[in-house]
Amino acid sequence: MAGDPPVDDPSGSTGGDGPDGELQDDGPRAGDAKRQVEALLFLARRPISATRLAQFARLSGRGEAVKVVQQLNDHYRKTRRAVQIKAIANGYQLMTRPTFSRWLRQMNPTRTEFRLSVPAMETLAVIAYRQPIIKSEIEAIRGVGCGEVLRQLLEHGLIKIAGRSTDLGRPYLYRTTQVFLETFGLESLAALPDSTELTGKGMPSSTGPHDG
Repeated sequence: MAGDPPVDDPSGSTGGDGPDGELQDDGPRAGDAKRQVEALLFLARRPISATRLAQFARLSGRGEAVKVVQQLNDHYRKTRRAVQIKAIANGYQLMTRPTFSRWLRQMNPTRTEFRLSVPAMETLAVIAYRQPIIKSEIEAIRGVGCGEVLRQLLEHGLIKIAGRSTDLGRPYLYRTTQVFLETFGLESLAALPDSTELTGKGMPSSTGPHDG
């Protein structure tokens, strides 16, 4: 996803940039806080929530962690760095900018990247917009069986079994996962596009609530 992450606030108060693009301290702890958060994000392989950033960096709370992330992003943008902090999967992750993706891919040409088939994408979309949902409802919406597709999505970690329905036979309920958010670069499920924007008609409504 191009552009700076939604946590950026160009008009907000940020620490200045020192010589040679070094982070400049705003106070006794400000420089240390920025470096600690930056180090945590650099080390992490998965998104880290603002609460956990605050805990590990010994900040006053979630609000201070969000402010530090904003300051770091502002610094990266002003100094034209190749990295940015993205809000993904209810947390933050340090990532290279999309501009460099094709070039960086040449560094590791043997890396395997899975591609979802059209049926898998359609099934995943139904689950994302109608979760929790049972297999028969997915098949009713798509008009075809989806047992094998569900198995593939489970293997990739994009969906999970989230309990059983109260319907006859207590079939499994399916939900998307954190891996789903990370894979598609979504901050949360609220970041999903409105379904009417995708089809012009919207997704068929669910047949009713389920108990997990």
